[in-house]
Amino acid sequence: MADDAKRKRWEAATVWPGVVSSVVFLVAYSWTVLEPNMGRLLYSVLITLLALIWVAFLVDYVVRFRLAEDKRSFVKHNVVDLLSVLIPVARPFRLIADLFRLPSLRGGSGSHLRRRILIVAGTFVVMFIYVISLAVYQVERYAPGSNIHSFGDSLWWACVTMATVGYGDYYPVTVTGRLLAIVLMIGGIAIVGTASATIVNYLSEQTQQARERRAREHRPADRADREADDED
Repeated sequence: MADDAKRKRWEAATVWPGVVSSVVFLVAYSWTVLEPNMGRLLYSVLITLLALIWVAFLVDYVVRFRLAEDKRSFVKHNVVDLLSVLIPVARPFRLIADLFRLPSLRGGSGSHLRRRILIVAGTFVVMFIYVISLAVYQVERYAPGSNIHSFGDSLWWACVTMATVGYGDYYPVTVTGRLLAIVLMIGGIAIVGTASATIVNYLSEQTQQARERRAREHRPADRADREADDED
């Protein structure tokens, strides 16, 4: 219990630095990909910055893991944090995990849950498309036989793939690009499923609340109270 309390204090103290670090990482990574002709000094600075942020992610994960009482449960519920340490392209998604720890998005009520899902899901969709587009552009732009030569091409491909339209005018030819395409397809299915479940849950909750209101209106005691209030 003492270790869990320490872990919660650590998470509370590092949540905002984590958000800032994730944003800086995304900006620096984007810069290195979208500006291939940058100077060697600037490139070295950005790569060093990315390495330092990765070390910070690693230290944060190790500290929280060591302080967790149930380590198996910790790993299970912090998959994004682990992936951000192990897989370079997943590191920008650390921002999603940090959003979950913000005090304003905590709470167990239905409204808190819906707000958390909407904010996190919206952020995830935008970041997911952007990061996959960025990574595919990085591996495809100089590949022999590739037809993705700009970030705009890659972004268009990601959007039509996510929407399951698949025009086929742009497509990855490298092994890495195709693996990223598979990730994008699976992520698109998961996003659609989550959005559908959220909408259905919201409509069910609204229907239940409407039924409860109608039931209260037809109760004799409640009706008498309302009539008494009207007379006053």
